[in-house]
Amino acid sequence: MNRYQKIKTLTGPKGQSYYKNAFYPIIPFSERDIYVITGVGDRFDILAEQYYGDSTLWWVISCANDFLPQNSLIPPVGTQIRIPINPDNVVSTFNQLNKF
Repeated sequence: MNRYQKIKTLTGPKGQSYYKNAFYPIIPFSERDIYVITGVGDRFDILAEQYYGDSTLWWVISCANDFLPQNSLIPPVGTQIRIPINPDNVVSTFNQLNKF
């Protein structure tokens, strides 16, 4: 799933294409969320594949841990991170926030 699939594409003054700003939802806590301590080799996409069966949902885990730098797929080793139990709700909210 490409999360930018439904984001409007704009054209700049020199003809270049770019995506309109995407809005990300605040991901509510659930008592059913999973918490893991990251280890060597952990990456958000690998964790998304392991827990959701879909590596493209890595951004759900990243957004749920907004205290971490958002410019890397690799969380710091030894950090406790939250894996939201229901990524479908997050994706649905993302799509609602980014309707054209």
